Amino acid sequence: MAVLDSKVPKGPLKDKWTNHKNHINLVNPANKRLIDVIVVGTGLAGGSASATLAELGYNVKAFCYQDSPRRAHSIAAQGGINAAKNYQGDGDSTYRLFYDTVKGGDYRSREANVYRLAEVSANIIDQCVAQGVPFARDYGGLLDNRSFGGVLVSRTFYAKGQTGQQLLLGAYSAMNRQIARGKIEMFNRHEMLDVVKIDGKARGIIARNLVTGEIERHSAHAVVIASGGYGNVFFLSTNAMGSNVSAGWKIHKKGAFFANPCYTQIHPTCIPRSGDYQSKLTLMSESLRNDGRIWVPKNLEDVKAIREGRKKPTDLSEEERDYYLERRYPAFGNLVPRDVASRAAKERCDAGYGVNATGEAVYLDFASAITRYGKEQAKIQNISNPSASKIYDLGKAIVEAKYGNLFQMYEKIVDENPYETPMMIYPAVHYTMGGVWVDYNLMTTVPGLYCIGEANFSDHGANRLGASALMQGLADGYFVLPYTIGDYLSGDIRTGRISTEGPEFEEAEKEVKERLSFFVNNKGGHSVDYYHKKLGNIMWEKCGMSRNAQGLKEAMAEIKELREDFWKNVSVPGKMDELNPELEKAGRVADFLELGELFAKDALAREESCGGHFREESVELDGEQKGEAKRNDEDFAFVSAWEYTGEPADAVLHKEELEFNDIELKQRSYK
Repeated sequence: MAVLDSKVPKGPLKDKWTNHKNHINLVNPANKRLIDVIVVGTGLAGGSASATLAELGYNVKAFCYQDSPRRAHSIAAQGGINAAKNYQGDGDSTYRLFYDTVKGGDYRSREANVYRLAEVSANIIDQCVAQGVPFARDYGGLLDNRSFGGVLVSRTFYAKGQTGQQLLLGAYSAMNRQIARGKIEMFNRHEMLDVVKIDGKARGIIARNLVTGEIERHSAHAVVIASGGYGNVFFLSTNAMGSNVSAGWKIHKKGAFFANPCYTQIHPTCIPRSGDYQSKLTLMSESLRNDGRIWVPKNLEDVKAIREGRKKPTDLSEEERDYYLERRYPAFGNLVPRDVASRAAKERCDAGYGVNATGEAVYLDFASAITRYGKEQAKIQNISNPSASKIYDLGKAIVEAKYGNLFQMYEKIVDENPYETPMMIYPAVHYTMGGVWVDYNLMTTVPGLYCIGEANFSDHGANRLGASALMQGLADGYFVLPYTIGDYLSGDIRTGRISTEGPEFEEAEKEVKERLSFFVNNKGGHSVDYYHKKLGNIMWEKCGMSRNAQGLKEAMAEIKELREDFWKNVSVPGKMDELNPELEKAGRVADFLELGELFAKDALAREESCGGHFREESVELDGEQKGEAKRNDEDFAFVSAWEYTGEPADAVLHKEELEFNDIELKQRSYK
């Protein structure tokens, strides 16, 4: 087992990044014009990296499978982006953001990376404001902040419930400037199908033009993967249907270690599934937990009456409601971290208190907030003895200003007015903390191959705090990778253009074509979706919100059996040399079928509960933490980095031992 070199700089935590930047190698502006960089993925991480690298003078080739970078899944992020600016004067600081992030990740992230993330967070806000991102502002015109789960301060900058879209448009505008200058060559509707290594270094990719079906070779001096997370291994998730693991999995099979695949986040506030034929789930932003109160009926008789339509939730008095998060976690209440809130909702529903027809829903209620804001507005407007309807109207206007587009989205999907009746929510697969292993420079175990944003593992440990995904993506793209990649590329200023005619490109293209040819010629009996849904069911039932050894062993065996059947009986209509979405899906599901087994293997090997990874065998049995996750720091304070050897079940485990010099490891408590 190799010892992984994280390349974390020596010295005090607060000085590591500054000293590192002061001593790494640089490429002068004239030489940057001689160097090509490929960026795969153009969401917040890839878009910001492409724009910044091109601004610095590198020649960038950017690839996305969507029609436009504007369609990247970052656009779906709703609630906000964290930054330690302390605009509210409530005690926030770089250290507190760092501490909250490490604690929120259940002490399974790399200290140095997280501190750097907190350190550059304030720069992100300044950058985005300069780009024109329309962050919410308070009455005096200053940038506004709101709270998110797992913290006791307000540090989240937001643009209504569409923060991801606005930030992405900022990155996209920066990209467009470089496209116009000729520094970014944009390849829309292209999918990376393999990475090409020459003399051990990443030197290019094989891509498919998704419109024509043409297989293309593209060379570069370095390759950056920014392709997002792998939540769709569960089939049902909050991710766009196109989100996939293929770019990350392809580089894993070419030597990049894959870290902590079992760390997957279940988001507590999603619209419950409506039936067996649904293809994705819809997120309701965590920001709603600022003002919404989560509850279920106290009495099972009321649950039954609500399910049968004999009672409405508004018929229940305060005494008949169980605000279970406020009851169990009084210090944080409804703003506990996502993993804690999700497990608490599952516990109530498993106990029979779920309020919809499937028994998988709890209420998120805004009645108290509407009344509170209404009374406040009445005082501000000097309205004496306002009527209940006036208070409601005034309060509703405030809630609408803060969350209106989210409420509108909920009403369109569920056909219920959330101002008048509580929202129904239930946990769903959302984000992946695991991903490709990278060192402090964001380089994988393959020289010249980098991985940024959600596609890597580096910053969130076992659970991501809300509003930290956008922070990491933009930190990596705008303020980290542009420095660290120069250290590597300084050795390539005399390399010259890299030919795509060599045997390495020839072999990689041949393998890609053979795989695609197999799919369209197999003529099996089952569709790609048939296998994806079966995989998703195994993953949710045995690798979902809670896991146990028996279930994980069964999952590994069942996924392997399903994968073998897939390669015998999958049917893909259409041809290779045309627009063929089913062919695209086939390749992605093939990768999910391998990842799923490694996911279960990783979860089986980690015999502790931490963050989004909850092992039923590892639970606190007594004390005030009874029933909560039980971490094992003595045996599992490490990153699991898996090396591909041919079969997921045979992957070799490498460990990066985690050091905590500035934070004391202790059981998380939000009580």
